[in-house]
Amino acid sequence: MYVGALELDILLGDVRSLKQKRSAVRPVLAELRRRFEVSVAEAGHLDLHRRALLGVAVVAADAAHVRDVLDECERLVAVRPEFELLSARRRLVGPEDE
Repeated sequence: MYVGALELDILLGDVRSLKQKRSAVRPVLAELRRRFEVSVAEAGHLDLHRRALLGVAVVAADAAHVRDVLDECERLVAVRPEFELLSARRRLVGPEDE
């Protein structure tokens, strides 16, 4: 079993309140869940209205599949015109890490 985690630090465009931030981030979280069957949440910068830290997690039997899913998730966020992807960090944990 392999567990992958992806941390995406994003800068939002013309957002002036936390309410606008939520309305911009929520659809992306829902799309990631629906398209890739991953766990995803806004995990940081909760009090900043132009920044968001998204956390994505996936579990699979194959490390290559985990990497592929995380790649697709990162790509989906990176191509959104309303976001600027500032950084992406990954972690992969497998049976050899015990």
